[in-house]
Amino acid sequence: MSVSIRHALAQGSSVAALGRVALSGLRTQKAHQAPQRLQEPGPWIEARVSPRPPELVRAYIKHVGGDPGWYRGRLPAHLFPQWGFPLAARALLGLSYPLARAINGGCRLENHAPLPSDEPLLVRARIESIDDDGRRAIITQRVVTGTASEPDAVIADLKAFISLAKKEETNGKKPPAKAKPTVPADAHEIAFLRIRADAGLDFAKLTGDFNPIHWVKAYARASGFRTVILHGFSTFARAIEALNRARLSGDPTRLKMIDARLSRPLVLPARVGVYVSTGGGIWVGDAPGGGAYLEGTFETEARS
Repeated sequence: MSVSIRHALAQGSSVAALGRVALSGLRTQKAHQAPQRLQEPGPWIEARVSPRPPELVRAYIKHVGGDPGWYRGRLPAHLFPQWGFPLAARALLGLSYPLARAINGGCRLENHAPLPSDEPLLVRARIESIDDDGRRAIITQRVVTGTASEPDAVIADLKAFISLAKKEETNGKKPPAKAKPTVPADAHEIAFLRIRADAGLDFAKLTGDFNPIHWVKAYARASGFRTVILHGFSTFARAIEALNRARLSGDPTRLKMIDARLSRPLVLPARVGVYVSTGGGIWVGDAPGGGAYLEGTFETEARS
C-alpha cells in the first residue's frame, strides 16, 4: 500500500532546504566557481524540533520493514534525515562545490540513548571534513540529535561524494574500472526484501527528500540510470530493521553502531537480500557472491 500524500505536508522545511542546496549547486556549476576552502570542522547549526507526528513515524517504520511495537515511546534513530537534513543542507550552502552532483556515499550511525517520541529534539549539524583531491570531493557531515537530558543521543556521520573532474581534464578517458562490490560467499541471509517501484516516492513523502531521481523515471534516465533508484537512506533503514527483526529480538536499542557504504544504486522495483557475517559485517545485495548495494559493519549490545 502506498504512503498517504498527507505525510508530505510535514516536510516543508526539508523540501525548502534541499531546494536551496540544489539551486546553489546549479549556480556553482554555471559560474564555474573554484571550491571554497573552509576551516574544518565548520560551525554548528542548531535547531529545536517539535515532536514528530505520530502517524508519520508509524507509517515510516512500517514502510522500511519495522514493527511500530518495537518503538513504543521512541523514535527510530534512522529517521534522522527527516529532521536533520534541513540543518545539514544549510551547512552545505557555504561551499562552492557543484552540489547538484552530490551522491550519497554512506552513513555511520551511533546510538547512545533512545530518542523519546514525545519530547522536542535538539538537533545540530556541521561539516566535519572535506577530502578534495581535485578529481572528487568527499564531504563528511555530522548530525547530532538529542534532548535536554541526552544531548548526544544519536550521532550520524554522512558522506557525500562529488565528482569534480571534467571530460577535458581526463582527455576523455574513463578511470580504471574498480572491482564491483559483492556479498561474500559465506554471508548468511537474514531477510529478503521486495521493494516496490514507487518506494522512492513513498520514502520522499515520509522524509522530505524529493530528489526526482527516486520517483521521476524520465529524470532518472536523464541522470544516467535505467529508471528510478531507491534512496540510500531507505536501503540503510531497511538493513537496520532486518537486523532488529532477525538478530535483536525486536529491541532497536541493542544496535549501538552501524557504518555502511552505499556501493551501487538500487534500481526499482527490486528484490534483494540482507546478509550478515559472524564478524559483524552487513550487506544488501543480490545473493552471496552477487552484487552488493550496501556494505558495512555493525555492533550490538549483548543481552545480560
